[in-house]
Amino acid sequence: MNYSYKYKNITSKQINYKIEELLEVASNRYKVTVQVANRAKRKKYEDIDIIDDTSNKPIVRAILEMVDEITQPEIISD
Repeated sequence: MNYSYKYKNITSKQINYKIEELLEVASNRYKVTVQVANRAKRKKYEDIDIIDDTSNKPIVRAILEMVDEITQPEIISD
């Protein structure tokens, strides 16, 4: 899924909402934080051509992907 297209016009307020949504469903906030950081680190090195845009920053993309995976389990099963 192309997250930069799906969340092209996302605001920082919406990103904060997504972070809260992710942390609400987490049984261990520290573990989720580490998972987000590790995913963002991988994204940073996978996508060398990242544009300096809020929706394309690795940490934001990692958060959005993880929230989508939790709230839309059919994404994982595909």
